[in-house]
Amino acid sequence: MPESRFAAKLNEQIGHEFGAHQQYVAIAVHYDAETLPRLAAHFYRQAVEERNHAMMIVQYLIDAEHDVAVPGVEPPQTSFSDTVEPVALALAQERRVSAQIAALAGIAREQGDYQGEQFMQWFIKEQVEEVASMSSLLKVVERARENPLLAEEYLARESAAEAEDPTAPHAAGGAL
Repeated sequence: MPESRFAAKLNEQIGHEFGAHQQYVAIAVHYDAETLPRLAAHFYRQAVEERNHAMMIVQYLIDAEHDVAVPGVEPPQTSFSDTVEPVALALAQERRVSAQIAALAGIAREQGDYQGEQFMQWFIKEQVEEVASMSSLLKVVERARENPLLAEEYLARESAAEAEDPTAPHAAGGAL
């Protein structure tokens, strides 16, 4: 049986998620080098989250008996002009991923792949949260441009409320 268009696009999305992972690692390293540990930690966590999104897609494809292809990724941007640019880049990335996820859900619906469409629902919800969170962080770092320690304080307050999502799909390889 030929691979479905939805499965082919999911395989592409694995690459997008790993690309996002790499970009977030690069952003975290930038903030680490600038001695902004809260911003660095935030983006290291975001990197792990993106990696796990890729692995959730891998697990879904395995479970649905589709072939899995792990595409290569473009090198991430590694230098930034100030503390705002990495967050602006991250927000643009989250918006791009949101469009990709919506397109995937549309393809699943168009093909009558109800399991695939259901699988994409969690990612749609996740992307709404990611865009909102990154939008808020961008506003904070813009206001704190001259004193990035204010952004550090914001993250210290806000990160205490973060929790695991029990409705998240299972990631291949478990919670590594």
